Formats: sequence, structure tokens, C-alpha cells
Amino acid sequence: MSHTMSQSKPAIVKHDTLFDKPFTTPLDKAARFSFDEQVVACFPDMIRRSVPGYGQVLAMLPIFARRHCKYRQQGDNGQRVSRVYDLGCSLGAASMTLAGEFEPQDLQIKAIDISPAMTTEATTLLSDNYPEHDIEVITADIRDVELEPCDMVILNLTLQFLPAADRVAVLERIYAALSEGGMLVLTEKTHAFDEQYDAWLVERYYDFKRANGYSEMEISGKRNALENVLITDTLDEHHARLDQVGFQRHLTWFQFLNFVSIVAFK
Repeated sequence: MSHTMSQSKPAIVKHDTLFDKPFTTPLDKAARFSFDEQVVACFPDMIRRSVPGYGQVLAMLPIFARRHCKYRQQGDNGQRVSRVYDLGCSLGAASMTLAGEFEPQDLQIKAIDISPAMTTEATTLLSDNYPEHDIEVITADIRDVELEPCDMVILNLTLQFLPAADRVAVLERIYAALSEGGMLVLTEKTHAFDEQYDAWLVERYYDFKRANGYSEMEISGKRNALENVLITDTLDEHHARLDQVGFQRHLTWFQFLNFVSIVAFK
């Protein structure tokens, strides 16, 4: 579904966020994490308390976009627009961050997520807060979407939920769609090759969650629910894969414990 979206000034986002409480009771061992209505209702709180550095990553997106997005003529009216993809957009936080810093005529944003619960809420949030911006929210598997030429692709905490065998193909299609000088922002949870180092990072991550109010049951429940759903790579594996698909320049610009964000340039 699509809509044309408000002013470039940041809006007060209207969203009644619930606390992240899906794992406060013992779960059946077969329970698995999914982006359903229950998760959507508490998702902003979940991200805030579970993903270290996520706010900093979002805050840098408009800064990156101003440097790497090129304007191109579009339509009979000669409108200048730069296209950005937000793949695995969840509730559209990345799209909303960009919309808040750009004029409506400057960007065309395509936000895609496989979860209907996510895209339904994202559509409401984006249209309520930025009704004049050109933002299309699409319910689809990013492995199936044909990407149009674009200047920036945001892949925040998304690749890790795809089967490992599908990750190269997704990155190949992103590389092919990007314009020269365009960029990919890839943010992922990772693991370290060294087991001792990895164990230290994981324990400090759990300390981070404890400091944000999660109980031992909640931490354990989330870990069990994500097993075989969220499959991490090492940082070296991410960079090797970017090399494989054609990105000659890429660097890790941000790391907070076992969460990293990489920028790759075409």
C-alpha cells in the first residue's frame, strides 16, 4: 500500500507503546519469536531496551543521506527526488528519521517488511506524522522485491533473520540497484570467532538488558525464542560477503558490544 506523506520538521510521533513483556511467564520450549501483533505493541520499548546503540544508528542516517543521496529528475514536473529503501522496516523508525530531516520533495522512501502487523502500524505512524512525504509501505519478503535504482539502502537488524543461504542474493540485488556513490547501511547483531571474547560480549549484553529492567526469565525466554530464528554472523563474515557481491569499500563505523553497523559504498 502506498501513501503520500508532512512537513520536514520532526513531528511528535503518535504511538502508544506498551512495555516489552512477552517473556514474563515460562514459555513452551517450542515457542519461537515472531513479529506478530503482540511484538508490534511493545516493539519500540523492546528495541530501546534490547538493542544497544540503536538510537545513535538512527540519528546518523540523515547525515549519511545528505552526503550520499543524489537528486534525479522524476516525472513530468521535473521533481528532484532521491530514492531510499528501508528493508525490514518494522515500524518505520528509519523512514521516520529520514522524513523528519528532509523536505517532502527531496526523498522517495520505500519501506518494506514481511510482517503485516508491522506494516499496518508503520503505515499509520508514517501517514499520521508525515502525510506529505512520498513514503510507500510495502508488505513483502525483501528476497522477492525487485529494487528500483536508488541512492541508499538501510538494512537494520534484518539480514540476521534471513536463512544464511539467502543473504548473498539479497546483497547482490542491493548492490545492483544502488547508483554509483550510493551506500548501504547494514546493522546487525554479531558473534565473535573467539569463544572467550564472544562469551564476554554476550554476558555484557545480558548485563545491558538487566540494567534496562529485564528479569532473568525474560532474558532466558527471549534467548530461547530467538534460537534458530536470529542467526548471527561474525564481523569478518559480513565484510567478506560485501566483498563477494562487489562492494569494494566498506567499513565498520559503529560497534556497541555485539551489535555493529557497517557502511558499504558502490
